[in-house]
Amino acid sequence: MIDFEWYRSFVLIYRHNSVSEAAKSRFMTQPAMSQHLASLEAEVGEPLFVRTARKMIPTERGKLLYTEVAPLVEALEQLSADLKTSSQPSLKWIKIGSAPEFYQEKILPLLPKFGTCSISYFGTAEELLDILEEEKADIIITSKKFLKPGVEYEKLWEEELAIIAPAHWEVPDAKSLKAKERWLTEQTWIAYGPELPIIRRLWRERFKKRPVLSTPYIIPNLHMILRLVTLGAGLSVVPTYLLDTAKEGEVQVVYADLSVRNELFFAYKSKHKYIHEIQQIKKVIREHI
Repeated sequence: MIDFEWYRSFVLIYRHNSVSEAAKSRFMTQPAMSQHLASLEAEVGEPLFVRTARKMIPTERGKLLYTEVAPLVEALEQLSADLKTSSQPSLKWIKIGSAPEFYQEKILPLLPKFGTCSISYFGTAEELLDILEEEKADIIITSKKFLKPGVEYEKLWEEELAIIAPAHWEVPDAKSLKAKERWLTEQTWIAYGPELPIIRRLWRERFKKRPVLSTPYIIPNLHMILRLVTLGAGLSVVPTYLLDTAKEGEVQVVYADLSVRNELFFAYKSKHKYIHEIQQIKKVIREHI
């Protein structure tokens, strides 16, 4: 008779491509996890993975079994999480990480709707991933996907990144891409960091090269960059959701056709996927963003 725990272990090994990483996610020893897999393979009658030095590669039978079993395992784990939560009515603490600007504009107004207490952390995509891996955060919102064992991503939203300038600047009605690049290159710019993050992303996608710009101001805060642009200090690239709260007549979008889209993701540890509070936070954010 097949033990349900064998299926749970199989699904995790499949997702992590590793017995050791799957064992860590279940707080099991590696030999115990290996025994679960061996018992399941004995019942199935054939190997479910090809063992290599670096990872476990699913066989065709393994792939088929995963498509059949994974939804059932997820449903049972969700039911278990719901039952556990319903028996503990007191509010829990959830640790959430995000870029500070996105948090201020999009997450902060939603905190009362989460139905939980929260601790917030801020940082770059790299810093947020470190916080998540160290389990200082339960869930983060990030603009980058890093392939890390035991970390899952879900697409949340697409933000628009646009070039902005002071409202009083006269921007030439350039028709060609080359003319637009020439004028933009001649201007003063305000950057988020020395490597011109955000600006570099737009430049490479639209002009197919690295930007070479005059950037006398490096300010790692998008709200402050927006403020400096309104004061007439130069151009920058920012997410357009920041402009929703900008005063009318202070800033203008320059060459809107050069705007680019940028994906944002939820990221969390696989073992925390079905925690009720995390599911609730994702639901609220998706409904209101």
